[in-house]
Amino acid sequence: MTLLVFDSGIGGLGVVAEIRKLQPETNITYLADNGFYPYGEKPDDVLIARILKIIGLGVARTNPDAIVIACNTASTVALGHLRESFPQPFIGCVPPIKPAAAASRTRHIGLLATAATIRRPYLADLKQKFAAGCVVHSFGTPTLADFAEQKFRGAPFSLAALSAAIAPLLSQPGAELIDAIALGCTHYTFLLPELRALHPNIQWFDPANPVARQANAVTHHLPTSTPAPHPGTALFTAALADAEIMGANFKPYGFANLLHLAPE
Repeated sequence: MTLLVFDSGIGGLGVVAEIRKLQPETNITYLADNGFYPYGEKPDDVLIARILKIIGLGVARTNPDAIVIACNTASTVALGHLRESFPQPFIGCVPPIKPAAAASRTRHIGLLATAATIRRPYLADLKQKFAAGCVVHSFGTPTLADFAEQKFRGAPFSLAALSAAIAPLLSQPGAELIDAIALGCTHYTFLLPELRALHPNIQWFDPANPVARQANAVTHHLPTSTPAPHPGTALFTAALADAEIMGANFKPYGFANLLHLAPE
């Protein structure tokens, strides 16, 4: 079976790592729209058109059996449009509101996400369905994804800067009661050690494993198809200025080839 895993940058690699644990024989191609990163502050209509275009290029290139949208912003903005436009099953990524709410004893939970995820009606539906008995303190920030991209490349960033970036969430009225925080962006997976070090008394909920489990549930019955033409390949919509560093850092995730997929 072949999967296409899509994100705006490196965030979806956390999902890839979890998929490989559950489905080690699956042939995965990674598609990063780094040429349009970051997604979180762009208008919805612009994002929808861009995502449909890039996914179309990825589908034409790899002919996947299923597609994982390992990006919360892309999922909340474009998942319905993608399902209407392509025959393959899509697995989206939603903020882990449900497990955070279930784990909270104070009934005050936090959500860190991009601005696009925070403003979408889909999030309100999640809150109503899974956290109706909780106060949900939400904060949309573009900063954390940048920190994750920097960390992945080995560039330094300070714990003080990370603490300052999430301070607006924790300074909201009643936020001192927060005992669980859902990470609403897959990039934030890469910051979990630092977030736990800053706030060890808070439970942090990562979206990567739930997405991988859903991908397994959706795809394990699919028939085997012709392998993708570039197994172990990561595709990028913009050339990498730091190709050597990225090549070394992508290898542990099973991607030996990093190629430029130029948007038409």
